[in-house]
Amino acid sequence: MTTVSELTLTSDEVALAETFEALPDLEIRIKSIVAEGPQQAMPLVWIAGESQAAIEDALTDDSSVTEFDHLLEDSETDENLYRIEYAAGVGNMCSAIFSNEGTILDAQCSANNWTFRLLFPERNLLSEAVGELEAQGLTIDVKRMVEAGRNADLEETAALTEAQEEAINEAYDLGYYDVPRRISLEDLAAELEISHQALSERLRRANKILASEQVSEPGQDGITL
Repeated sequence: MTTVSELTLTSDEVALAETFEALPDLEIRIKSIVAEGPQQAMPLVWIAGESQAAIEDALTDDSSVTEFDHLLEDSETDENLYRIEYAAGVGNMCSAIFSNEGTILDAQCSANNWTFRLLFPERNLLSEAVGELEAQGLTIDVKRMVEAGRNADLEETAALTEAQEEAINEAYDLGYYDVPRRISLEDLAAELEISHQALSERLRRANKILASEQVSEPGQDGITL
């Protein structure tokens, strides 16, 4: 039975931990994930939260990054799109997934964790992939695992970053989306201990990602890709 799962790994075991150490307020989400060798694993990455110059200085100094190119800037969300080539460890990790017929539906990265949403045609293939990842010395935490078609929340979750998800949840819980609003943007920013400008940009990016999920077309097995 086709299985959808959500796995987390610590950032220092995957990639970009040094970039986050230099720029802890970054928001990173993966745009494209393919299975064409270690140099092409997770190549297209949206990065926001810092200036282009600061981002590129951090990427240059990150030992998990072998090469990167700036492709474009989204002026609406203040995100920058990069094509990144990683050191061999990332390719080895992805190979354990792809060699067991797995598909990485999406991924996100925070200062502490990488979160992957995976699809496997059979549950035993997921088990094989996890075993191979652990054999590489990686610490795997399987957060959720369901049969395809049984959990729309897991299958259709947009690739929000950890910071974006926290902002959206806090905004909802404290009444920012109520009419009338029960909390101002400035007060909400104070609760999250960030500037109101940073929060405004974070919410705008998160809302755009969530809106794109609603207008995207469903793929096979009813899973939105």
